[in-house]
Amino acid sequence: MAKNLRLKSARAALDMSQQRLADAVGVSRQTINAIEIGDYNPTIRLCIAICRVLGKSLDELFWIEEQEGQK
Repeated sequence: MAKNLRLKSARAALDMSQQRLADAVGVSRQTINAIEIGDYNPTIRLCIAICRVLGKSLDELFWIEEQEGQK
C-alpha cells in the first residue's frame, strides 16, 4: 500500500492536525497517521467522512495512483 500524500497535503492545506481530523471523523490520530503512511486501508465510510471534512472527492484523495494512467 502506498503512502497517501494527497490526504496529508489536503489536511495540511487546511492547517489541520491529524488529531483534529481524527476527532472530526471519529477515529484515533493513529488511524489517520496509518492511512497517511500507507499502513491502513480505510473503509469506504471512513473515506467519505474524511472527504467531507477536507472538502475533497474520493477521487482526489483515495484514487489508486497506478490507475490514474488508465483513465
